[in-house]
Amino acid sequence: MKPLRLIFLFAGILAVSCGKLKEDETYTAEERAEASASLNEYFETEFQKEIDESPMMQTRRGMKTNYGKLDDFSNLKYAEDLEQAKQRLDYLKKVDTQALDDNTKLSYKLFRMQVQNEIDDYKFRFYNYPINQMYGFHSELPAFLINMHRIDSIPDAEAYISRLKGIEKAMTDIIEQLKLREQNGIIPPNFVFDRTLDASKNVLKGKPFSKSTEASTLLEDFKSKVEKLNLKKQEETALVNKAEKALIDHVKPAYESLIEFLKGQQQRATDEAGVWKLPKGENFYNNELKRVTTTSLSAEEIHQIGLKEVARIHGEMEAIMKKVGFKGSLQDFFRFMKTDKQFYYENSEDGKAAYLAKAKGLINTMKQKLPELFQITPKADIVVKKVETFREKSAGKAFYEAPAIDGSRPGTYYANLFDMEAMPKYEMEALAYHEGIPGHHMQIAIAQELDSIPEFRKFSFYTAYVEGWGLYSELIPKEIGFYSDPYSDFGRLAMELWRSCRLVVDTGIHAKKWTRQEGIDYYKENTPAAESACVKMVERHIVMPGQATAYKIGMNKILELRENAKEKLGENFDIREFHDVVLTNGALPLNILEENVEAWVRTKNN
Repeated sequence: MKPLRLIFLFAGILAVSCGKLKEDETYTAEERAEASASLNEYFETEFQKEIDESPMMQTRRGMKTNYGKLDDFSNLKYAEDLEQAKQRLDYLKKVDTQALDDNTKLSYKLFRMQVQNEIDDYKFRFYNYPINQMYGFHSELPAFLINMHRIDSIPDAEAYISRLKGIEKAMTDIIEQLKLREQNGIIPPNFVFDRTLDASKNVLKGKPFSKSTEASTLLEDFKSKVEKLNLKKQEETALVNKAEKALIDHVKPAYESLIEFLKGQQQRATDEAGVWKLPKGENFYNNELKRVTTTSLSAEEIHQIGLKEVARIHGEMEAIMKKVGFKGSLQDFFRFMKTDKQFYYENSEDGKAAYLAKAKGLINTMKQKLPELFQITPKADIVVKKVETFREKSAGKAFYEAPAIDGSRPGTYYANLFDMEAMPKYEMEALAYHEGIPGHHMQIAIAQELDSIPEFRKFSFYTAYVEGWGLYSELIPKEIGFYSDPYSDFGRLAMELWRSCRLVVDTGIHAKKWTRQEGIDYYKENTPAAESACVKMVERHIVMPGQATAYKIGMNKILELRENAKEKLGENFDIREFHDVVLTNGALPLNILEENVEAWVRTKNN
């Protein structure tokens, strides 16, 4: 089974096909084309197997097959997926890679690496927290129905009701997963429970769970979607009644069971934050760093890179401080930026509306500038939304959701406006460029629309590449004249500083046994972020070990590759071509990205 936290992100690991073996390893162009076509056909077959196994991924891809079903969350799926991975690896070992064209060789290399990783990681299959404040199923299942399940007909509405019923079985399996983890010594730290219990209880607020005048989040979503069908009143009422019954008979007991289990487990939890506390926790963390960064950097090396970057960025911030004529220390400047009301919208509906309007304006302005940076742009559009009320308390400050493959849904930049003090005006540019354009939307939408690579590569996910590009995308606009306001440029640096601190704190918590509070204190002392943001970030480190190190490691590598290419190509360097090289192969491990850029440089020099 793929790691649980990836189920709601992208499709997982797929397979490769085999070419025709030949002793002299000499092949004609026709033979290479035939072998590569055969291999790519197998890619598509195996990819389709992955899609067929996931009704929820089918929905995310804009399909309405198995529309009334949810995925299989049982622990038995782990063993099934392991066996499938072993079969694929056996097949891959028989492939004669010399018979393949260059693009298919790259696909083979990527796929074999992914399959091998899945097999190697099986021993760590229980080393995560399926219910947590960042990506837990208690909030993701409702979010999936609200954001992904379209209702365009009565059968679609019936499928929604069927999925409401399916939540009971899904939650039973998820609770069983939690029990297995506890048997293996894996329990989230204490703070996680208050967050997840609150979010779980929120799902059961309102009608039909109580006599409230307001509908629950799921009922409100269902009713609003059905109303748009313009059915006869009798038909609409019948559907709503069915949904209410499913919520009472299936969703309510599912969440009540989860809440009861979490309350019990909370009594057995401790405050220890790092994965060092887990059986073989050090090995697990080292493995996570390797997977997340796609490098061989050790925890100590990453920690030191972070400290060095924090010091550099502090220096650049001090220069801005002098530019705006601020008198005092950098810490004084941080306090000024955190507390002066000129930098924040009001925590009101008008303030939130103003923030969204400004964010949309930033995205639209950047759209006009894309031809200066890219030769290829995505067909899919991007929209800006605020995070829904039911999950805004625990969700991150901003994130991106990919468009539907069939074009039925645009990409979405979500801004979390729960705490307006955590969303300063001076960070708005960098945040929009990272999550929207030229960041994740350019990267992910372009990958999904590529015709030159197999489907599995369009949906592979390498965090250092994906988030490294996002952070790099905060810098690109400065190079073409954006961030004219020094405070906004300070905001860009503040976000880069934030990602640099992550290197220090993530390794501090998981390798150096820092406490949760020590991590919070480090962010408070070294960044201008609101305390609530510092708390959320540390709590994210705790439940997603290693993940947050990917941003700065990835950005540094992309910048390194760009500077090396500039040095070797001189006047022949074209930023648009460089960006296309980075983006037109789908997500890649950093070492393979480096090989691709170096190959492009050699080609340009010949």
